[in-house]
Amino acid sequence: MNDLAISVRGLKKSFGSKEVLKDVSFDIKMGETFALLGRNGSGKTTTIRILLGLMKADGGVIRVAGLDQKTSSIELRRQVGYLAEDQTMYGWMTPREICRFLKPFYPAWDDKLAKTLLDGFELPSHTRIEHLSKGQAVKLGLVVALAHQPIVAIFDDPVLGLDPISRKQFSRDLVEHLQSLGRAVLYSSHLLDEVEVVADTVAILDGGRIIRNTATDAIRQQVKQVALSLEDASHLAKPPGLLDVRTVGQQVIATIDHATQFLEQLAHASVYHDVVELSLDEISEAFVIGRSDAWPRSGIEFAKSTIH
Repeated sequence: MNDLAISVRGLKKSFGSKEVLKDVSFDIKMGETFALLGRNGSGKTTTIRILLGLMKADGGVIRVAGLDQKTSSIELRRQVGYLAEDQTMYGWMTPREICRFLKPFYPAWDDKLAKTLLDGFELPSHTRIEHLSKGQAVKLGLVVALAHQPIVAIFDDPVLGLDPISRKQFSRDLVEHLQSLGRAVLYSSHLLDEVEVVADTVAILDGGRIIRNTATDAIRQQVKQVALSLEDASHLAKPPGLLDVRTVGQQVIATIDHATQFLEQLAHASVYHDVVELSLDEISEAFVIGRSDAWPRSGIEFAKSTIH
């Protein structure tokens, strides 16, 4: 049995002469929470809109739950639950009314599940949506995204605008009500500290391409920040996998992908160094905006950066 909830192969999209997506490919397994990371304009929302059938791709193949988007678009949409930060609902309706309104559009809509989620999220069922707090509105969006029992849930920056406590609560609800049900989740967000606690896999999208796609635990183990003296660094070759390098005073601070080889080299040469564990936010930043062209060379002047 195929355990892929989403399969994307060779996805391409251009707007005029601007190529936004360039041969994007990735898989999401059943029960997996997959984080799609990248700065504004990297192509994350375009990818999601194409997955949802809201935008036409210029090339590539998309399959959701084994269904080809080009030949089974309506059924495919029924297999997907969607929640975005700017998602709007009829403000004059109550949570119960919006559920009754949406039910006819989804043959698999589960009234019992909808009620369980409404009660579990402690949503006031008879309060107009326009009077709900931002946090309550996001939770209601999660209810309507899940009540039709989709195989895949897609979240596009759903917690922007929420306070830190509400964001953490959303992440907790995501774990409890999605991962426990074995749903696949595609989660795109700028708030990487929230994504980090729930994501099984991360893919970094930059310049229209996936530049890294790996398990969250693996990328944290493989990418390290290494600090060593300027003098020692100037006598060493530029390490493979160098993502970013800065010089602060007489110290070189380098962020390195697959850092094990370089760390073994330092140990073998008895070079004193410190290793810093990085957050997912710091790792993503190194991949996207890191500068690796200033590795020091003995006797050669190079650009020095300063931490402010």
